[in-house]
Amino acid sequence: MVYAIVKTGGRQEKVSVGSIVVTNRIEGEAGDTVELEPIMLVDGDDVTTSADGISAKVTAEIVRDDKGPKISIVKYKNKSGYRKRMGHRQKLTRLKVTNIG
Repeated sequence: MVYAIVKTGGRQEKVSVGSIVVTNRIEGEAGDTVELEPIMLVDGDDVTTSADGISAKVTAEIVRDDKGPKISIVKYKNKSGYRKRMGHRQKLTRLKVTNIG
């Protein structure tokens, strides 16, 4: 089985051909292809790291843009009447890995 560890969106993800990866927003339209930076490549018993020099490329197709779950942010200070409420939804991109090699 061939799989790779790629670095995307400040995280490392284990991917194989056909897998879906959710990462921070990447510029592009649905159907565009992007290249991901491989850190480690495993092909059966052969393990290649970026220190050894990986010649393989990991390509993925943008499936769609998503939003993460709503996060509530509440700031409060006792005895002063200070209250502040904010919310945040992270912008995400859903990728489908098409090729490792």
